[in-house]
Amino acid sequence: MIGWTLRRLLLSVIVVFGAATVTFATLQLTPGDPTYAVLNNPSPPPELVAHVRHDLGFDRPVADQYTRFLGRLATGDLGRSYQLDQPVWRVITAQLGSTVELAAAGFVLALGAAVVLATATAGRRPLVRRASAALELLSVSTPSFWTGIVLLTFLSFRLHLFPATGGTGPRGLALPAITLALGIAGAYTQVLREGLERALDEPFALNSRARGSGETAVRLRHALRHALTPIVTMSGWTMGTLLTGAVIVESVFSRQGLGRTLATAISGHDLPLVTGIVVLAAAAFTLLNIAVDLLYRILDPRLREAAP
Repeated sequence: MIGWTLRRLLLSVIVVFGAATVTFATLQLTPGDPTYAVLNNPSPPPELVAHVRHDLGFDRPVADQYTRFLGRLATGDLGRSYQLDQPVWRVITAQLGSTVELAAAGFVLALGAAVVLATATAGRRPLVRRASAALELLSVSTPSFWTGIVLLTFLSFRLHLFPATGGTGPRGLALPAITLALGIAGAYTQVLREGLERALDEPFALNSRARGSGETAVRLRHALRHALTPIVTMSGWTMGTLLTGAVIVESVFSRQGLGRTLATAISGHDLPLVTGIVVLAAAAFTLLNIAVDLLYRILDPRLREAAP
């Protein structure tokens, strides 16, 4: 287990540096001069442009810029934001709480909806299962920005139940969290229903029925905890979905957070800020996947035996 964990941690470092490299290359290939983002002036004097470009190293060869970039990244120095003129770590820290709140709310809503739907439809009549499967497929295939616009149109603009944009507190969090959760809930429900139907045919479920347990008790007390095991594995994938979905959801609802900050930084060619957010997302994604794999090995002893 220790050797496996060390190998995964080494792989995580490679993934983080790979994500940072792809970000650097993408921004280098993006049209536009980051010098103008630093100056925040569409028509600055040429002398000032040349001075700032030389001061920040934009006039150096790309290979030299990349080497310096990796050197700063290896020491944990993410630099200063060109647009905000603040240390990148300070910008990320200020926006991180809002995004974590949104991601956590979306995950809880998705898991809760999946448990309710899967428990209610597993092993039921084909018509009920087909209707539920159609709704799940619709939720998974609908883009987040479209879901957000529909929710805003009906629940905010027409019914005035929730604030349209920039809301705070539970009411301001509700629509963004629902938008983020719907797609994940559809995937969770499909996997959870399949696990429940398989678990309901296992001998322990038959023995529980023979001892007089009702069908609801069999589903909730016995079959559900066995069916939840694949959800543990899927939670690693969910992390990536929540982070990418936050970029869209926070933009649609004008909500502060890392997603909206990242979108603004990309449009402004703010390389340090974009890189800092991407590195944070890659590190969080890989570390969470390691934690999920460790938890899965703890829950399933067969994986520990197969580890060597």
